[in-house]
Amino acid sequence: MSIENLSCNKSFDGWHKQYSHYSETLNCTMRFAIYLPPQVSSGDKVPALYWLSGLTCTDENFMQKAGAQRIAAELGMAIIAPDTSPRGDDVADDDGYDLGKGAGFYVNATQAPWNRHYRMYDYVLNELPTLVESMFPVSEQRSIAGHSMGGHGALVLAMRNPERYRSVSAFSPIGNPVNCPWGKKAFKAYLGKDTAAWADYDASLLMRQTSQFVPALVDQGEADDFLTEQLKPETLEAAAQHSGYPLELNRREGYDHSYYFIASFIEQHLRFHAEHLTR
Repeated sequence: MSIENLSCNKSFDGWHKQYSHYSETLNCTMRFAIYLPPQVSSGDKVPALYWLSGLTCTDENFMQKAGAQRIAAELGMAIIAPDTSPRGDDVADDDGYDLGKGAGFYVNATQAPWNRHYRMYDYVLNELPTLVESMFPVSEQRSIAGHSMGGHGALVLAMRNPERYRSVSAFSPIGNPVNCPWGKKAFKAYLGKDTAAWADYDASLLMRQTSQFVPALVDQGEADDFLTEQLKPETLEAAAQHSGYPLELNRREGYDHSYYFIASFIEQHLRFHAEHLTR
């Protein structure tokens, strides 16, 4: 595997770096960001949090806006932020912001033309960690988190692969995509008209059925414009109650869908993950 360093910035005695590489999974060149805390200077491997961003975002949104580096440096935790979709002139796209580039939804597309590139589920689960763990002082102790579409992706990846992740968290996740406009549009395009195939990527349906638990933390702003129509946190609560899933869901009065919300509570999320990563 070969990677190209695009940028490097010192931050809280650690390093924020941005790289590009060719992805065999996605059949295109991809970009990701990594924050390496100061503890790596000792030669020790550090645990990692994988962060999945939301619609229209790239690897840059979280790294530049969330203010996570200070706490990650204290905790000795790497943060890896992939892009939200395949990119490139030959990658299929759509005129809408909620399908195509910037809107990969962390699924493995089965329908043309999307199935040639849009396999973000496999990329995040397998290819990216393999690359990171072979190139950087990052261990196999992994947790995963995300926002909105990325919160959906994080929950789905953790629940379908409990052996891979120590913990999962999400801000404003799309909790029941098979029953919301964003999810229906994306799943029909990427996965086809057979709605039975959609269930593999619905956090509420997975949480209701699972018997293998990854500790989960979710924060939801009560002033979120997408709360009722798109996010549906009540479906996650009902699913957790049904299966006994260890879900902590906090409803935050006055907070919206923005990175102001994420920055306000990212410290609690990083400390939650650190607790499970160091066990």
